[in-house]
Amino acid sequence: MSTAATSIPERNAAEVADLVLSPDKATPEVVARRMRQRRQMYISQVASYSLGASVLLLYAFDGAIPMIVPSLFWLGGLMIIGSFGVLSEAGVGERYRDHYLTVFQISAHMALQLIFLLAVPTIGVAFISVLFLIFAFGTLRMTSQQAMLTWALATIGLGFVFLISDLPIGMPVTSRLERLASMLCFVLVIGQCAFLGLFGSTLRKILYQRSIELKAAYQRIEELAELDELTGSLNRRSIMRALDEEIAGAREAKAPCSAALIDLDWFKRINDAHGHPTGDEVLRTFAITIFANIRPNDRFGRYGGEEFLLLMPETSGEAAMRMLDRLRLIVAELDWSAFAPGMHVTISAGVAALRDNDNADSFLARADSALYSAKAQGRNRIATS
Repeated sequence: MSTAATSIPERNAAEVADLVLSPDKATPEVVARRMRQRRQMYISQVASYSLGASVLLLYAFDGAIPMIVPSLFWLGGLMIIGSFGVLSEAGVGERYRDHYLTVFQISAHMALQLIFLLAVPTIGVAFISVLFLIFAFGTLRMTSQQAMLTWALATIGLGFVFLISDLPIGMPVTSRLERLASMLCFVLVIGQCAFLGLFGSTLRKILYQRSIELKAAYQRIEELAELDELTGSLNRRSIMRALDEEIAGAREAKAPCSAALIDLDWFKRINDAHGHPTGDEVLRTFAITIFANIRPNDRFGRYGGEEFLLLMPETSGEAAMRMLDRLRLIVAELDWSAFAPGMHVTISAGVAALRDNDNADSFLARADSALYSAKAQGRNRIATS
């Protein structure tokens, strides 16, 4: 009358969830958690066998079974638990995917129940009821193949008991003490079933919560994969994909679309004079400033180094020029001296409006040509192409 119940369902279920979500190649931390969980399981099994032996003592006191049966049952359970405990501490289970050695444990516990079922058939129903419990706990960790194998073994054992032997399988209820012992048998099984239900419910809730957290983490990873780590703007791959999308959208809607290549003037001098950490802060501040002053449907990304690409859907070339000139003034008027005394940062930009025969390359080439023109004219200005 033993099960693999856990002492604290919530904590143990959380650890099971961690192990379910762990990679096949276990880290030392995962191995340590597995070891701790197996120890908890073995402790709970000892407690379960102890309770079962206590109930058998009641039958023994009433004379329904020999007095030695409870002791042998308890010692048999301890031998099984001790054997698997030794294997666990030696790390034998870690060599296999099923580190609990579930099939072997279930088979051993089933064999013990069947042995005592044959030895004292007068209280055989008590041992049979525990078989259900053993399988219930085993299914938490068994694969479908393992479940079929253990089911087949149980069928063979029960087939021998019921079909080959003619033992009188029963449960005595002739005296008040026997009725009490029989009641406690079922109370213990029902209680452990309820415990199993709590464990399974908690495990499902934790796995569901972990799946939500995992989805959020994946979403965050996807976002990071699309963003430039330093500035938080779209990275080159993402902004180029956005460029294709905006061109296709403008063609489909027959709406204007403009793009601007923006360059921080003399940025190399900032890095050389003040160091790359200061240069990184300048880029970050510039990106935040642009984000704060563009429309929600505009797309802004780092094209490379200190060059950025701003996509402006539903915007004509003339409107884009006005927008970029406003951004130029905002950047120039920022108090850059907070980074270094006397620092002054300006931008130059080249604006291009989408034409009917443009593709992404020609569109960008015209914006780049306009940027080159703005630089040639002395920087801190906006040019168009």
